[in-house]
Amino acid sequence: MRLLLLLVPLALLTACTGASAGDDLDLKVGGQFGAKPTIVFPDGKPSAELQIDQLTAGKGAKLGKEDVAIVQYTAHIWDGRENRLVDSSFNRGTPAAFPVGRLLPGLDKALQGRAVGSRVIAAIPPKDGFGANPPQGIGPDDDLFYVIDILGAHAKDAHASGAGALGGVRVSGAGRPKLVIPAGAAPRAFAAKVLARGEGPKTRAGQLLVTQHEGAVWGSRRVFDSTWKSGQPKAFKIGEGSVIKGWDRALVGVPTGSRVLMIVPPSHGYGATGHPQFGITATDTLVFVVDVLAAY
Repeated sequence: MRLLLLLVPLALLTACTGASAGDDLDLKVGGQFGAKPTIVFPDGKPSAELQIDQLTAGKGAKLGKEDVAIVQYTAHIWDGRENRLVDSSFNRGTPAAFPVGRLLPGLDKALQGRAVGSRVIAAIPPKDGFGANPPQGIGPDDDLFYVIDILGAHAKDAHASGAGALGGVRVSGAGRPKLVIPAGAAPRAFAAKVLARGEGPKTRAGQLLVTQHEGAVWGSRRVFDSTWKSGQPKAFKIGEGSVIKGWDRALVGVPTGSRVLMIVPPSHGYGATGHPQFGITATDTLVFVVDVLAAY
């Protein structure tokens, strides 16, 4: 899909980024970039066609098709009546990670080619949205309206660098790490080591971390999860139990730009239930290499 570098003209979605808009505007979006927007919808429903506009032009990196965008956003059903809010990163308390190229078609078209620092709005008809199988709370014929502030862009090949060893595990290579796990029984205790210390701010509990990572099972040496293999970084909320205990313990307080090696016994991993989807049993010790790209 070619990047959308030009604005799509809007019949209705004229808006502003200030606290108020002129009386001649049909739809009004107020608030500054990065702040929760205020939206005044006009009477009636939007056009049946996808409509996109850019309210604030950023000066940062442009989003490519396989980048991960870190955004603040609000999403409404635009029905000309209640125009109900259905989702908001502001209400969740943390920015969101949007994997560009894997989003709703309307969102992919709205974001590709946009620069970090931009505020984009999009009116998305069902054919460019969820289609016939929407999530709970959204109907198959619902039109959506998004306000999206692009806070960051992270390329599929973004990485930290660093080599080293921990508990017999060796890591080498720039970019995707080469992970060598020794034969024999796994250590019983959790252990973590910063192989390369980044120069960014230290991460804090409650932040959204953008990572490249690779995870392997000690006994079989099988890689069960890899962002390098899947083709995009991933983001996780840290320090509040949203990830396994080992990650919360090892990654809070680490400077962004760091590479961290972990040995994670079941007590700090997936516990007594394991993770059947990944083929992880209740007795498996895991090894992770995590590049901490950014924190929001």
